[in-house]
Amino acid sequence: MASQFHLADLFETVAAQIPDRIAIKSDAGHLSYAELNTRADHLASGLWELGVRRGDSVGLYMMNGPEYLESMLAAFKIGAVPFNVNYRYRTEELRYLFDNAKAVAVIHGAEFSPVIDEVRRDLQQLRLTIAVADNLIPAKSPTYSELLDTPIHGRFERHEDDILLLYTGGTTGMPKGVMWPHRAFFFACLNGAGYYHPDGPCKEPEDIAARATGGYSLTMFPTAPLMHGAAIWAALGAILSGLTLVLDPVRSFDACAIWDRVEREGANMVQIVGDAMAIPLRDALRDNPGRWNLGHVVNLGSGGAVFSETVKADIRSLLPNASITDGMGSSETGVSGMAVPSDEGMMRLPVSDVQTIVVDGRLGSRGETGFVARSGNIPVGYFGDPEKTAETFREIDGQLWSVSGDAARIDDDGFMTVFGRGSTCITTGGEKVFPEEVEEALRTHPAIFDSVVAGQKDDRWGERVVAIVSCREGFDRPSLEMVKAHLSGKLAGYKLPKAMVWVDKVKRSPAGKQDFRWAKAVAATA
Repeated sequence: MASQFHLADLFETVAAQIPDRIAIKSDAGHLSYAELNTRADHLASGLWELGVRRGDSVGLYMMNGPEYLESMLAAFKIGAVPFNVNYRYRTEELRYLFDNAKAVAVIHGAEFSPVIDEVRRDLQQLRLTIAVADNLIPAKSPTYSELLDTPIHGRFERHEDDILLLYTGGTTGMPKGVMWPHRAFFFACLNGAGYYHPDGPCKEPEDIAARATGGYSLTMFPTAPLMHGAAIWAALGAILSGLTLVLDPVRSFDACAIWDRVEREGANMVQIVGDAMAIPLRDALRDNPGRWNLGHVVNLGSGGAVFSETVKADIRSLLPNASITDGMGSSETGVSGMAVPSDEGMMRLPVSDVQTIVVDGRLGSRGETGFVARSGNIPVGYFGDPEKTAETFREIDGQLWSVSGDAARIDDDGFMTVFGRGSTCITTGGEKVFPEEVEEALRTHPAIFDSVVAGQKDDRWGERVVAIVSCREGFDRPSLEMVKAHLSGKLAGYKLPKAMVWVDKVKRSPAGKQDFRWAKAVAATA
């Protein structure tokens, strides 16, 4: 029975309570909770025998599959520090990431062996690479199967202040590693295993047993890559609540294939990341009426990127039995809550003793605009970056606050309206424009499939608002004046785009986040 809020302790308690329940469904087959725990034990012992110790950083460089969670759990078990690796990174990006994380070991898909071999030559600290064999490329390092044959050791030293290192998406700069203590992560990102149990979050570590046996027996399908923070939250939240987790290799996003798997596996909960996933999923339902029996879907939830109100409304009509939810948070704050839309379609969040805004280094009050901040269960900083840590994690009135990059205003009803990333805010004619607000409005136009908004230097206005948009199939591209006419009843005049660039596809990260660096470059061509 768990005696501390350590993620390995908590999982082991859950596995002991429901050993025969299916933990993971994947293309490789089904794993029970007992089987998942045993495989993670073998893997943990193998890592230990190969010299990985408590506090060592272990990279997870894989597609979605049981091995991802097995590796993460194994690292937890020995007190090591797992971190997520974007599988789309190339040599220089990987070299930066592994160096920044001070990676001692990397567990990787065998298809990544060539780039791993290249990167490893330049990183003396990276002394161990373990290939997950998939018959694509012969492994040149210890294999995953070899570690699974390692005899299980006894319990390893652990503490609830052990670290999970979560790298951000890097949409406005190089990714930063957010250091989450296990206890803080459990409560801030997983709601203390309280999402699927009537008693809510755990109060004591041993309460985790009841969350597995007394909660709701559901099947969850996180559609995003597990290297994305929102997917990690969903997956760990599921297995610490005794749910069954569906994993898809996610080598490419195919909306019809997603709905095929939802139907086949009987998924009750589908987790996505914003419009980049929601729009093709919605369109697949529209284009294939009656193809899927989805009456068992009780929730489609989004987190980690913008989920437009118009798209939510469309999906509600197509999945009438399901609730449609939009969780908001960040790698630096955890889950801030379920977003409530404003009249303008912007997200609103509750204000509390541990969630408010910071304005000029102080806590804000009603009517003020600042940056969303959380206290209590928060990270302890950015790994190896004291300067960025000091900028984000600030002591105010004797309490440590994590201040996100999301700008927000406290309204009179005790909620805050969240406008978007302050770092991408456009100042035009002395007025501030948040790209997300304009993007939300643009996506209400029937001909616009996706959009991202960026600022471009302008001699008259300081900056001008530029819309980068892609066209929906079967529609003609409307003119800028036609789009502005559509937006005129939704946005103030200074927020309307002064230029528009049509692209075949709006570039986003694998997790669906806007690529603002790309958008800036495209905007410069307008």
